[in-house]
Amino acid sequence: MDSFSLHSPRFVNMLASQSSPPLDVDSAEAPVTSPGLVKPVERRKWSTKEDIVLISAWLNTSKDPIFSNEQKLGSFWKRIGEYFNSSHHLVGSLPRHWSQCKHRWGRVNAEVCRFVGCHESALKEQSSGQTENDVMKAAHDIFFNDYNVKFTLEHCWRELRFDQKWRSHSQPKEKSKEGGPQVVADEEEVRPPGVKASKAAKRKKPNEAAFDRIQTILAQKNTLSKQKILDRLLAKNIDTLSDHEVALKNKLISEML
Repeated sequence: MDSFSLHSPRFVNMLASQSSPPLDVDSAEAPVTSPGLVKPVERRKWSTKEDIVLISAWLNTSKDPIFSNEQKLGSFWKRIGEYFNSSHHLVGSLPRHWSQCKHRWGRVNAEVCRFVGCHESALKEQSSGQTENDVMKAAHDIFFNDYNVKFTLEHCWRELRFDQKWRSHSQPKEKSKEGGPQVVADEEEVRPPGVKASKAAKRKKPNEAAFDRIQTILAQKNTLSKQKILDRLLAKNIDTLSDHEVALKNKLISEML
């Protein structure tokens, strides 16, 4: 056998012919020779309608007086996914997995909480004569300056702005009506109730309290009954449901949302 140098052109060419082609990890599709690599799934953008239905499902499920304190995290989001995919507002849309709903809600909640702080600052800086549109523009500017990105979930903020968690503590300044400043009645002008009126109120309050308790219990029982019916309908295969059951399921979902 003829010997040759390790640095000879013949040896270099032999090594090049035996080496495998380089793998392009940034390619759109995985090579056929690499079965372990898969093509990434294309993400589907959330629509405004989907965001609103998701918010309604979260609020309804989290504030349910019967189930909110007893459900675990997994079952909680599965219920939200069921409500979301069963909404008549999303007829014709592709369903979402409950984990997608959870991930989307995480972003919505975080972004809206940030914007609440920006809107609060804009309200505090509101000058006389500025309108609500001026305040919103200022809030968007504050958000962009603080986070270097535009706030694109205003429709979500408008759905959540009056809920206790996302409510702004500052109140918008209103223009004074023509005809002079508003007159506020002095505390001395408010007459205290008489003796007879006070006694009548004391006699009436226990009955009213009992009535309110009864009404609350009846409302909770009604909600529980509807919830059990809806759970049974959701557990069934949709192909086995009768027309009456389908109509009842849609009606209960609309009431819950």
